[in-house]
Amino acid sequence: MGSAGTSREKPRLTLLLAAPRGFCAGVDRAIRIVELAIQKYGPPIYVRHEIVHNRFVVERLEKMGAVFIDELSEAPSDARVIFSAHGVPKSVPADATRRNLFYLDATCPLVSKVHVEAERHYKAGNEIVLIGHAGHPEVEGTMGQLPDGAITLVETVADAERFMPSDPSRVAYITQTTLSVDDTADIVAALRRRFPSVRMPHKEDICYATTNRQDAMKAIAPGTDMVLVIGAPNSSNSMRLVEVAKRAGARDAALIQRACDIDWTKFAGAKAVGLSAGASAPEVLMEEVIAAFRERFALEVREITVTREDVAFNVPRALAS
Repeated sequence: MGSAGTSREKPRLTLLLAAPRGFCAGVDRAIRIVELAIQKYGPPIYVRHEIVHNRFVVERLEKMGAVFIDELSEAPSDARVIFSAHGVPKSVPADATRRNLFYLDATCPLVSKVHVEAERHYKAGNEIVLIGHAGHPEVEGTMGQLPDGAITLVETVADAERFMPSDPSRVAYITQTTLSVDDTADIVAALRRRFPSVRMPHKEDICYATTNRQDAMKAIAPGTDMVLVIGAPNSSNSMRLVEVAKRAGARDAALIQRACDIDWTKFAGAKAVGLSAGASAPEVLMEEVIAAFRERFALEVREITVTREDVAFNVPRALAS
């Protein structure tokens, strides 16, 4: 039977691709830092924590010569070390300096901006609220910029209602860069209602890439039978995309890491499916998933673009030469 006959036998499906999706400028920079360090200095290059939250990316870098460690103490005394894109507490570079380790900082510049804001508020005598998720490396890195107790973590509107500063007129807030825009707005509204003089970021802390990917999700999700987000379970921005999809009108939404994770039983009778990828998921995984759909469906692929991104961040000077 010819390919046309085979095509007719496949159920028809419209696949809506969100754009922007996948790598953001901070992730791209962090990965390039590891690649350039391996090229310049040779393996092994030690990386504290996953450089970005994606196993495919991490395993590819491991094959090139990166060694991922949980703590700096796991690196030998003559190691070259890179800090992940999520940022680190101040104690980490201080420890590296004490041990005379050569290190490169791959912290996303937009995360570093939040660190600078925290320092500024602290020096001004403000009590700082950090809106974020407990245990996330970015949150640990941001809270670790200041002495213990200087920052209060707020995860929910209820937390914001319970927060009791010693001086209600001296409150400031900062946020994790990868949060749900809508959820964060609700928490900020609670803080502003309780503390009308609360100091806010000069520019939104939630990064452009997180916002753009959530806006693109809102554009593709309404009316879809299913939305898939390619990303890692420990990727905050990817998990938020799943939540946004459901809230925006998708019948269902799920996180997958690879095409092999797809539960095809969920697509029986489906007419329209949305597809996006978190900011640390490479486009090759998107192509893999699209190919898996082509095998099973007579596919119409439509890309829905809400904005174009042209942001790029420079690598550290040590690697630029």
